[in-house]
Amino acid sequence: MNDTLSARDVMRDAPVIPVIVLHALEHAVPMAQALVAGGIRMLEVTLRTPQALACIEAIARYVPEAVVGAGTVRSAGDAAAAARAGARFAVSPGYTPAVGEACRAQHLALLPGVATGSEIMAAQAGGFDALKFFPALQAGGSAMLKAWAGPFGDVQFCPTGGIHAGNAGEFLALANVACVGGSWLVPADALAQGDWGRITALAREASQLPRG
Repeated sequence: MNDTLSARDVMRDAPVIPVIVLHALEHAVPMAQALVAGGIRMLEVTLRTPQALACIEAIARYVPEAVVGAGTVRSAGDAAAAARAGARFAVSPGYTPAVGEACRAQHLALLPGVATGSEIMAAQAGGFDALKFFPALQAGGSAMLKAWAGPFGDVQFCPTGGIHAGNAGEFLALANVACVGGSWLVPADALAQGDWGRITALAREASQLPRG
């Protein structure tokens, strides 16, 4: 494992980090291959299903072109389990010092979730300046990010939550947005049907979105 991967590396790789919910292990590898074929390598597999860790392990083992990460990391135990499965980065819905310390100990690049100025300051106090803005639309959307650009000019954000192909450009145009996170690259019906070509096409479109 390359311990030098940083959260900013994860955020800069492509305009979109797919937020992936997998219910079947057999979908993991072909889905990851489809995303990579479309130019998306940083894959956030959320720890929301019983199969998630096994899916992360399969992608890490069989799709070396991908960089698989774990989403919905809420505890030190989640971080340790994700690292054991082969995750290279972690994404959390919020920030606690315990999660930050655990990810650092596991050599996982962490994108901690924030929704307020106080949470940004807490994450920065823990050494994190590449942050997930979540839930982006509900917490103020692009207007909130514009307001934060002044007091938090040294922070880069990945807004996630309510982002889709139709509004991603609005966020990516902002100077303090490095990328966005979204589930639209891996629709549930495409997974269920094994429509990997559709996932590749969505990934290719997302990989070409302009950034500010």
